[in-house]
Amino acid sequence: MNEPEEEPLITKSRSVIIFVISVGFFVFMRGVLMPHVPSQDPFAVNIVASMTSFCITGVFWIAANMFGVTWVDYSRRKKH
Repeated sequence: MNEPEEEPLITKSRSVIIFVISVGFFVFMRGVLMPHVPSQDPFAVNIVASMTSFCITGVFWIAANMFGVTWVDYSRRKKH
């Protein structure tokens, strides 16, 4: 009658971890992209690298969340 509680697909701690990793990924990608901006103006380089990194980080964030949910679901199915 008492069924064991299943692990939720999304938890607050997992969301915070993914957010922190995504911020680190943003900083990393911004550093990688800055030399590839075809401009001599440092302000323009920062803006373009940041905007591009933001888009790439959004895709990374979605992929990391999808991976986390899939991993938890896989673990649930493996136990049963």
